[in-house]
Amino acid sequence: MGSKDEIVFTVFKGSKSGDIVQSRTTHKPLTGDQVLVSITASGLCGTDLHYRQVDMVLGHEGIGTVTATGPGVTKLKKGDRVGWGYEHNSCGRCQQCLQGTETYCPERAMYGYADLDQGSFAYGAVWREAFLFKIPNGLTDEEAAPLMCGGATVFNALHMYGARPTDRVGIVGVGGLGHLAIQFAAKMGCETVVFSGTDSKKSEALSLGATEFHTTKDVKKLVLSSGLIDTLLVTTSASPDWSLYVPILSPGAKIFPLNVDEGDFKFPHMALLGGGITVQGSLVAPRHVHARMLTFAAQHGIKPMVNIFKMDREGIEKAMSRLDEGKMRYRGVLVAPKESKL
Repeated sequence: MGSKDEIVFTVFKGSKSGDIVQSRTTHKPLTGDQVLVSITASGLCGTDLHYRQVDMVLGHEGIGTVTATGPGVTKLKKGDRVGWGYEHNSCGRCQQCLQGTETYCPERAMYGYADLDQGSFAYGAVWREAFLFKIPNGLTDEEAAPLMCGGATVFNALHMYGARPTDRVGIVGVGGLGHLAIQFAAKMGCETVVFSGTDSKKSEALSLGATEFHTTKDVKKLVLSSGLIDTLLVTTSASPDWSLYVPILSPGAKIFPLNVDEGDFKFPHMALLGGGITVQGSLVAPRHVHARMLTFAAQHGIKPMVNIFKMDREGIEKAMSRLDEGKMRYRGVLVAPKESKL
């Protein structure tokens, strides 16, 4: 904390060189429904790597404790455990906000585009109460952090677009998103079919709830044990070879490309028409779905597999290097030192 008239906290930023820079953010006194959060843990997401060379505070999977509240705060109180994800604010008036899909609000405030002086790679943050989520008792701070983006992303694809317990859900990739998608789909009652390059992650995938596992490297044709795929979640960093997957999709199947890719999305045109296939774009979850995700995860014991790092410049660089090298199994979590508490 700073003087009576200001709030000051340590933050960790990207830079043009890619080095992590420790800095400080000064915030005006709390107004309206603003909440000061003392950060305890932050997940590390692949998106953070994209912004490493940008002069902004990094991180968007934050967990912490409420330290102070503005005059308009009505629900949260000092000491509550809370978290936030990719979206920080929206207009609250447009059609998208009013129907509960504020992630598509034209005035949405998203990580990387707004509030660049704040992030979860920090010891503190100030956010609106309306965009903070209480953390269920069944989740530790380190377990909850990766759910704030990774968990919300895969749960939204399944929950928002009507995956049913009778569906066969295919998941391409067993990584930061994939290992969470397996758990959510399995706990929803779906048959969960996992596709991975090699069988090195087979035992983990099966232990997480997969009912079927297939390797794809050097494979020309996939042969499933039973039934076609109704919903396919692509969680790998690169788009798959669609010629492998088209033959195993059921008529009317939905494909969710959850990977971040700046290039064009390409898919066999006639297969799309002939199979009545839907390619569905999906962002992180709107708030009502996000809250359901946290409740569902706590009730069903859905927890990320994490690697822990200290939240300081050296720890952040070490974690980002491991993620960039593809050696993270499966989500990195930065833990703030106890002495950093606001």
